[in-house]
Amino acid sequence: MHTSFTDALSPLDGRYAVKLAEVRHIFSEAGLMRERVRVECAWFLALSAGPSGKALAELPLAARELLVSLSKDPEATDVPAIKQIESRTNHDVKAVEYWLRGELQSRGASPAQLEWMHFACTSEDINNLAYALMLKKARAALLLPMLENLGGKIDALAARHAGVGMLARTHGQTATPTTVGKELANVAARLEAQRAGLERVEILGKMNGAVGNFNAHVAALPRVDWPQFSAAFVESLGLKSNAYTTQIEPHDWIAEYCHALMRADTVLVDFSRDMWTYISMGYFKQRPVSGEVGSSTMPHKVNPIDFENAEGNLGLANALLSHFADKLPISRLQRDLTDSTVMRNVGVAIGHAVLSFKSLTAGLDKIELDQGRVAEDLDRAWEVLAEAVQTVMRAHGIPDAYDQLKSFSRGRRVDEGAMREFIASLALPPEDKARLMELTPGGYVGLAPRLALRGRSK
Repeated sequence: MHTSFTDALSPLDGRYAVKLAEVRHIFSEAGLMRERVRVECAWFLALSAGPSGKALAELPLAARELLVSLSKDPEATDVPAIKQIESRTNHDVKAVEYWLRGELQSRGASPAQLEWMHFACTSEDINNLAYALMLKKARAALLLPMLENLGGKIDALAARHAGVGMLARTHGQTATPTTVGKELANVAARLEAQRAGLERVEILGKMNGAVGNFNAHVAALPRVDWPQFSAAFVESLGLKSNAYTTQIEPHDWIAEYCHALMRADTVLVDFSRDMWTYISMGYFKQRPVSGEVGSSTMPHKVNPIDFENAEGNLGLANALLSHFADKLPISRLQRDLTDSTVMRNVGVAIGHAVLSFKSLTAGLDKIELDQGRVAEDLDRAWEVLAEAVQTVMRAHGIPDAYDQLKSFSRGRRVDEGAMREFIASLALPPEDKARLMELTPGGYVGLAPRLALRGRSK
């Protein structure tokens, strides 16, 4: 039964469906079926190249070509046909096996040859590899490139505004100035580190039978070195072999994957909230989109909806990812089925993350720095120079430097005249006094302009 976007239960498949086609292709039911088909065909071909001996030596060319084609690219999988079989079997992996048997039989494979389909496998042998391939593909095709693109945009903004002085706020109060670029560079550096952490997670898989001991394999073909053969097969799929499992691969690597993505998401939650605040303060303006409405009653509004959407979806993603990391490595004794229904939702978490990355990208493409507004706040905060003055006083051994500046500046607004008058009263060497007299809040940014470039020249 066809369900329109407006009838979808999840907004990922409804309101946001048009933005998530790539995620849906990987993690949908059809995507899972395709990867199962890939694994079944690859396993059959691996068996035909060794353990099956002469049994598969005369496999018809048409059958072999189908297996090779689907093991490389399972897009031609007839998912509706598999689902029709599943309606009878009430078992999704068995439905894949039966569909492949039928396809091979129609291409001349004999009954004896068909018995090598799903040979010595438990369903989880197929499923764990299918999900590993899906998560690997999502990381390579979506998550890492999108995080790199976001980091690049933030880095470019950091370089553009490297020297633009900005009043910092610690505890929400005026604090030692920074630059707009340095604050953006902080985010880019954090995001780069977390992206690298996600990239380092090793993606594991197993192909070792009902409880991980190759029982059926050895019973049928005792002379085969099954651990070595299994490891080589898993690695041929671009995964790392896990030799020690129960019926299921224990999913510890999935927990690592989820935690790594959560950390990247958390950096972006922090960034989204800061950008929302800077927009609220007027530091960044948003370019209005023609035809877009900001409020149903206030015509003037241009709301920071992209940063709000990102924050909300990052939170949803992390809530799911946290559950996956907590739950998936736990399975009673040699296996229970609680991981099965949970694993079907991994694409939902990825979907919320991808949606947030797209929202942040859109938000960054709309903003412009209002340097006048940023400078206005700095010019009203001459009290932030108290740190510089008391530190220069300390360097020259003037007693109670901190307390003097505390009495002068704490809890009250200090203007330019008052600060200059205080500096003029100090017993400092002429050159240091002159340097302090020339200092302004906008110029008191330390090495922020250089740090904002992160080792690159302007």
